[in-house]
Amino acid sequence: MRALISVSDKTGIVELAQALHGLGVSLISTGGTAKLLAEKGLPVTEVAEVTAFPEMLDGRVKTLHPKVHGGLLARRDLPEHMAALKTHGIAPIDLLIVNLYPFEATVAQPGCTLEMAIENIDIGGPAMVRSAAKNWKDVAVLTDAAQYPTVIDELKASGQLSDQTRFALSVAAFNRISQYDGAISDYLSGIAFEEGASVPQRAEYPGQANGRFVKLQDLRYGENPHQSAAFYRDLHPAPGSLVTARQLQGKELSYNNIADADAAWECVKSFDTGAAGDPSRAAACVIVKHANPCGVALGKDALEAYSKAFQTDPTSAFGGIIALNCVLDGAGAKAISQQFVEVLMAPGYTPEALEVFKAKANVRVLQIALPPGGPTAWDKGLNLTDIKRVGSGLLMQSADNHVLQRADLKVVTKLQPTEQQLDDLLFAWKVAKFVKSNAIVFCKDGMTMGVGAGQMSRLDSARIASIKAGHVNLSLQGTAVASDAFFPFRDGLDVVVDAGASCVIQPGGSMRDQEVIAAADERGVVMVYSGVRHFRH
Repeated sequence: MRALISVSDKTGIVELAQALHGLGVSLISTGGTAKLLAEKGLPVTEVAEVTAFPEMLDGRVKTLHPKVHGGLLARRDLPEHMAALKTHGIAPIDLLIVNLYPFEATVAQPGCTLEMAIENIDIGGPAMVRSAAKNWKDVAVLTDAAQYPTVIDELKASGQLSDQTRFALSVAAFNRISQYDGAISDYLSGIAFEEGASVPQRAEYPGQANGRFVKLQDLRYGENPHQSAAFYRDLHPAPGSLVTARQLQGKELSYNNIADADAAWECVKSFDTGAAGDPSRAAACVIVKHANPCGVALGKDALEAYSKAFQTDPTSAFGGIIALNCVLDGAGAKAISQQFVEVLMAPGYTPEALEVFKAKANVRVLQIALPPGGPTAWDKGLNLTDIKRVGSGLLMQSADNHVLQRADLKVVTKLQPTEQQLDDLLFAWKVAKFVKSNAIVFCKDGMTMGVGAGQMSRLDSARIASIKAGHVNLSLQGTAVASDAFFPFRDGLDVVVDAGASCVIQPGGSMRDQEVIAAADERGVVMVYSGVRHFRH
């Protein structure tokens, strides 16, 4: 058996080569890798010796040769192929270990020049990978260091690799080539070529979009039973995103479970309560039903946050999705277990909490680490782009990752807000961002008091939010109200003030802004502008 090794990333390659040598496999390698293996005392033949042709053009040409590709592509079951190899003095290659030039990492560097990008486009590597992957019945191709241990274990156990293993390696190889070519296409079709420019300008959206997603699982059905579905993740998912969740117990997640769980998790992780230094607001809980938050609250612990969130709309919470941004303990788990819940999410669970849910075997319990909260949106576990499918096309936009700060608020009424009102307004605004438009959210003391979502009329959303509060005997007196977009007329403002609101936050920007401001002054309420709209369709 012969193995050809040509890797840019040397992780684990020495150990792999040592194991192969121990199994009697002959080693062939390209320049840098061959030198490394020789230094480790391994017998290795350089590719240039095999091809009888030196590497040239600064390494651009070294494996593009019939003695390499003939050895990879020859079918062992075809006598004419084997005869051709013998005629031309070509020996078969049974195992190919290749990883590619680091194109993706290179173009991710802020100062990457076009020349740097071009020189990191691998030619020989993908060509060999394609040859080996095409001939998977006879050749195994390894494109990731994570594959090394499994392959070695199988070779040690049986002396060869099964058809199933070689086919799986072939599929992984073609997937890697697809990812690599997609990254090159994204980069090159997203830059503006300018004569003499060192670092090219990059467009926010490339000329061709090449989505790269990895299937996590097939789903029983889609949004409705007559629809098929599957769940995919980004090739490189953001830390702390739903796709990184670990399911601890419960039934298989459904399409709707996943969609609602994502809405709940994205909302709850937006509450950076730990940094506020307020022990009374150390935990956040979000309850979602049909993609809308029906209860959101802050509390000193999981139990208090959940109890307040549930109080907002117990009817809608039935069969909902619950997300917490703190460790769930036994007391919180006992309270949650009293209601019918489809999915429960938290960064962690105490043993007592997990014991509580053992009796609720169908409840899907997910553990998700909160994102580290680095300097970029991606580090905070946020999507960088949003994509929506339309007929034969896609809509792409930058994700709505805007975070409103207290300093961004503009008070437009004569009456000034109190510190408590500012806290309530910012809380309401954060919740409204995750409610389907048109969105009206009443809040007070770190708790939603009424949520109106998804209505064609903002006026109806305001009425529904106040009606829901009335259903559970929640007083809206002195509440803060968030509207995800401006009030086009004063009537919406009048509805929320009639219900008891004392302060309102909205983006502003209507032709009738002055009319609405005058109405707020007339009604004796505070109004502040965010300057940002949060439509969510």
